[in-house]
Amino acid sequence: MSSTSFLRKMSLHKFRKSISSPKLDKLDIPESNEKATIDSAELVADTVVAPLSPPPETQTVLLLQAAKQPYELADNYPVPQPQDAHEVLVRTQAIGLNPIDWKAPDFNFAIPTLPYISGRECSGTVLSPSPSPSSRLQPNDRVLVISTDYRDLRKAAYQEYVIAPDFNTVRLPPALSFEEGSTLGVAFVAAALSLGICAGLDFSGVLNGPDLFSLVRSISPELLAADIRDECLEAILPHERAQRGDWLAVWGGSSTSANLTIQLAKLCGMKTVAVVDKAKHGLRLANHKAIRTDLLVDSHDPARAVEIIRGNLKGKLRFGVDTRGRESATSLLQALSPGNLATTKTTTEKTGVEVAETGESETADLPPSPPATPSDKGLLGAHLIGLTGLPKQTPPEGTLFHTVPIKLFHEVPAIGEALCAWLERLLAAGLVQPPEIIDIEEGLGSINKGLDRMRKGEISGGKLVVRV
Repeated sequence: MSSTSFLRKMSLHKFRKSISSPKLDKLDIPESNEKATIDSAELVADTVVAPLSPPPETQTVLLLQAAKQPYELADNYPVPQPQDAHEVLVRTQAIGLNPIDWKAPDFNFAIPTLPYISGRECSGTVLSPSPSPSSRLQPNDRVLVISTDYRDLRKAAYQEYVIAPDFNTVRLPPALSFEEGSTLGVAFVAAALSLGICAGLDFSGVLNGPDLFSLVRSISPELLAADIRDECLEAILPHERAQRGDWLAVWGGSSTSANLTIQLAKLCGMKTVAVVDKAKHGLRLANHKAIRTDLLVDSHDPARAVEIIRGNLKGKLRFGVDTRGRESATSLLQALSPGNLATTKTTTEKTGVEVAETGESETADLPPSPPATPSDKGLLGAHLIGLTGLPKQTPPEGTLFHTVPIKLFHEVPAIGEALCAWLERLLAAGLVQPPEIIDIEEGLGSINKGLDRMRKGEISGGKLVVRV
């Protein structure tokens, strides 16, 4: 893998200077969190730690030798090495399992090479310091590593030692365990990009969070991959951006991505709807302060769920996030209500690519993204964001489809740095809570067992973690 380009390094350097000493005053956030403030010094544990031993030359990893096969333990595998000034070596302590980890081998997608090392998120201890003076990371830091760059096996979580770019790494506060830290990275990135890029929600009112809509437009378009450039720059107009008081519906509200999406939306003052299996998750969501929504709807009868949403919101729902798949996304589409419709519209055929980095699936016949944009800039469109798929149909008048540009997180350091630094502050202040841990397995060799449990649908409403 080639080292970070000069342009990207300069982009990251300039951005870091702008956020190196944020003023963290009392913030304009929902009433329940108005007292939450944080000093940046609180992000580092005030403890004395023992000197670290140098890492070994080899390690144990979990390899996928072929599609539709279980992962295999492999010893004497080389410990990965940093390749530029913004990479550190992390000793893995806990791994969060994701659906992509079993769906990829079962359906033979998102496997760029064989043998392959999988794993999208883990937590651990920083062993090597970053040579970069602007890096937030130091040896012995307890960190969450978010590896959306699934093509670089050095960053994969299913191994004892992992390479972590400092701009994709989050320091954990002392109160958060390694196991808890390993549950929320991918879900946070998916949620933040869904809301901040696709819906245009501004996070700056919550602990100096990033305004991703403005930040991505301050970056040279050349730094944006061609298949996500339109989604990042053209998919939503400035006057259509999500605002405090707007409604957001999340279909599949029990998933970890839904969990973080609801938390971030609530922090920014949006009103939320969750569509879930109420028999399984209704009581938990209704009693959980961080993810309790304004409207909780049963998903058992999709047509009835749409009727309930439309009947209660009366045309006020313009933003929807689906975490389940094409069928539920089609149902959610029926619940959306554009603020008003254009009599004509300009359609541009821009082929959207749903990359495997979304953490779920690839499909061959995706709709355009962004599709039809209302011709009148005074109109308010409805926006459907699909994490795992979108309806096959052409978007109806006044409605736009969005796919989440996950690769923005690891390909543009300024974006990754902004999100990781913000997540550090959110966790330290207790404004974001990790998803519930359903169970903990022990050792790399137990990952196959854990993935089998996920295949069978035994893990729902929380996260399965492997302690290494």
